[in-house]
Amino acid sequence: LVLELNQVIIPSYGTVPDQQNLHAPEWVDFDDKPDSLFFKDGQRRIDFVLVYEDESKKMTHKRSDRKKQKRKRQVYESNLINNGLQLEATRSVLDEKLIFVKVHAPWEVLCTYAEVMHIKLPLQHNDLKTRGSAFNWFSRLLRVDENIIKPEQEFFTAPFQKELLSNFYIQDKDTFFNPATRSRIVHFILSRVEYATKNNVKKFGVNKLLDTGIYKAAFPLHDSSFRHPSTDPNCPSERYLLYREWAHPKNIFKLQPLDFIRKYYGEKIGIYFAWLGFYTNMLTVAAVVGVGCFLYGFLKKDNCTWSQEVCDPNIGGNIIMCPQCDKVCTYWNLNITCESSKKLCIFDSFGTLVFAVFMGIWVTFFLEFWKRRQAELEYEWDTVEYLEQEEQVRPEYEARCTHVVMNEITQQEEHVPYTACGKCVRMTFCTSAIFFWILLIIASVVGIIVYRLSVFLVFSAKLSQHISGTEAIGKYLTPQTATSVTASLISFVVIMILNIVYEKVAILITDFELPRTQTDYENSLTTKMFLFQFVNYYSSCFYIAFFKGKFVGHPGSPVYWLGKYRNEECDPGGCLLELTTQLAIIVGGKAIWNNIQEVLLPLVKNLIGRYSAAARSEKIVPRWEHDYHLQPIGKLGLFYEYLEMVIQFGFVTLFVASFPLAPLLALINNMLEIRLDAWKLTTQFRRMVPQKAQDIGAWQPILQGIAILAVVTNAMIIAFTSDMIPRLVYYWSFSVPPYGNHSSHTMEGYINSTLSVFNISDFKNASKPFSPWFGNQTTCRQVYRDLRYPPGHQHQYEHNIYYWHVIAAKLAFIIVMEHVIYFVKFIISYVIPDVSQKTKSKVKREKYLTQKLLHENDLKGVKKHMGKIADNILKGADSAFRPKDE
Repeated sequence: LVLELNQVIIPSYGTVPDQQNLHAPEWVDFDDKPDSLFFKDGQRRIDFVLVYEDESKKMTHKRSDRKKQKRKRQVYESNLINNGLQLEATRSVLDEKLIFVKVHAPWEVLCTYAEVMHIKLPLQHNDLKTRGSAFNWFSRLLRVDENIIKPEQEFFTAPFQKELLSNFYIQDKDTFFNPATRSRIVHFILSRVEYATKNNVKKFGVNKLLDTGIYKAAFPLHDSSFRHPSTDPNCPSERYLLYREWAHPKNIFKLQPLDFIRKYYGEKIGIYFAWLGFYTNMLTVAAVVGVGCFLYGFLKKDNCTWSQEVCDPNIGGNIIMCPQCDKVCTYWNLNITCESSKKLCIFDSFGTLVFAVFMGIWVTFFLEFWKRRQAELEYEWDTVEYLEQEEQVRPEYEARCTHVVMNEITQQEEHVPYTACGKCVRMTFCTSAIFFWILLIIASVVGIIVYRLSVFLVFSAKLSQHISGTEAIGKYLTPQTATSVTASLISFVVIMILNIVYEKVAILITDFELPRTQTDYENSLTTKMFLFQFVNYYSSCFYIAFFKGKFVGHPGSPVYWLGKYRNEECDPGGCLLELTTQLAIIVGGKAIWNNIQEVLLPLVKNLIGRYSAAARSEKIVPRWEHDYHLQPIGKLGLFYEYLEMVIQFGFVTLFVASFPLAPLLALINNMLEIRLDAWKLTTQFRRMVPQKAQDIGAWQPILQGIAILAVVTNAMIIAFTSDMIPRLVYYWSFSVPPYGNHSSHTMEGYINSTLSVFNISDFKNASKPFSPWFGNQTTCRQVYRDLRYPPGHQHQYEHNIYYWHVIAAKLAFIIVMEHVIYFVKFIISYVIPDVSQKTKSKVKREKYLTQKLLHENDLKGVKKHMGKIADNILKGADSAFRPKDE
């Protein structure tokens, strides 16, 4: 809804309005009160600050351009005054070219726009008794001291209406609208005031003026310095309290003051930190179980029979492995993989299976309990019916509403920015662009695979391991390891570069779509960015987990990729350890990169600005000028913070079967992330415009999709990437008669029975190694568990019965694991309600009070008024029919 108010608009860029019709801000000098948040009179609060560079002192534009910019700014400021706002201008203390325009919204303007924006305000105190929890005594130890940050009073609220002003809980007009609400209302006005028209298209909004450079900044004020409290006794110094009790590293183990965060920064910031804190708390349980499973594997690694056979010089030392590439690769002993087999025993154990099942259930508990917590916050922060009532149309959407259509529901004409055909064209173009970029990512992944295949030949020649070789480096640096590490590093660099490029492309595509509301805009951008990031970050992991080493043929008949490159093979123990390496490099590198980008860059910029300002002057600087030299938060706000955490959530859940320590690393990272994000907001960035948010938006269904996919990926990792199923099949079926020679179930002989035999005389000339053959043996073993009949068998080099048993067991395992976990997830989702009974009671109580206080009072007024009318009618009738005395 946009109020139609009388405004002075420039008809065209070449026309100048009558200067007498324009209102200008009041000019004042700085009063040497650095912590003041008021106009010079000390009564009117500063709700917003606009900053521009004096056009007469600009040297970077033509004179005519400077005049046009000045006219637009003057008309815009005049229209702000016409809308009821009060402006006061002050020249900068440090830079005389800068002008600060302070904006104040009077009581009448706040009331008018609070009704337009359907802002909920307090009716009366919440009279519902809160039940004490059994864990209150423990949480009290971790909460912020209530004597420092006092708990917020709970009120029942209702959408504000001016005509029902007396029904609202107003003790003081100056504090009825808190600073965050005041700034939000003023920003709503600033975003919709016009300043020009061109070709019958209205130009309006402070965002466009910022983009064109007419204004250099627009922001609400921080209420104090973060280093010390304000010298103004009437200032609560909330920023200082937030830094000391929330952002400071000493509070890393304390609970966050979420109500206080929401009060200062708004619901959108508050819901992010509430979600991040809840996610971090839930990670504690997953981290403990993950560490337990890791310790189980670590303690059992010395009893790992198949690893002992690999390391045994009489078993692994006598097993000659076939070359892993054509010609340049040579034969090698199995026991050179001894160290990697020991590491693999830690991760490829029974504990990993237990942990994968646990994480499938844990993620369900996390999402279900978060829904309950989110419902509580929706009620406490008055966002239950936010989307239906309060959210306004984006100014960019309003400006393009030139087409008239008939609303099917109201049967009234309404304006839209494009026709049905135009919308179809836009969607087709945007979808095509998205798929093009996804294909570009896939092409980069293919390039990494080609690199792996080609560079493996180089490393095999440089790091070749002969049968008689005793080089120490062979224990730790094999051709597979060198290829894996370098490919992971290159993959990480490519991922970061594509991220930077696609970020700009996604924003352009979403701007072209022209979503109606800010929530629609963010949800559309979220979907695009996550789809891209999903392919970008996870594609290499999916390749290693599910494709590498699966389609390689056998030494006599290898499979070639693109007709040239021989497909990669896994280590004898599978690709699980390589998947762990890939995850560690990407997750670790991403965390380091994000911290540099998010923390160091703003810090360095602010330090440079602070020292340059200090070098220019030692004068007293006002609060608005301090805030101007901080970094802007950016148009997308916390979008990248959410994206970073959701990508991490994917790594923690999708591939957790390969790395049980992932939740522990995520927990440590998130504990630091909460304080780093808090530190950035309170010390390095200007105060954000407070915004409403009902929930975490499109991230919720994305998390649910990841949770569903995680069950499948972990089941397939255990079945196809790890070596667990072949070992179990051997232990229960092929170690004893009729297939085995042992009298009881055992893992002895597993290595010898699962590495297929190949006759070296069957090598083709294209793949026959250059290196000479040492010894009298005529056979070598395949690196991977291909389970084929030996040479001389009537079905030589074809898959044997062991192979088909293993395939059947793998498929059965996937089906059973998926169905069991999905059934448990369904039961948990059904048993745990999305909204607690306590929250339901509060919502019902509030609706009852709203109806009683607002509607019944209206009804009483109507009855009273109708009663007077009825009395007058009766009096008139009585006098008309009364008999005359005469």
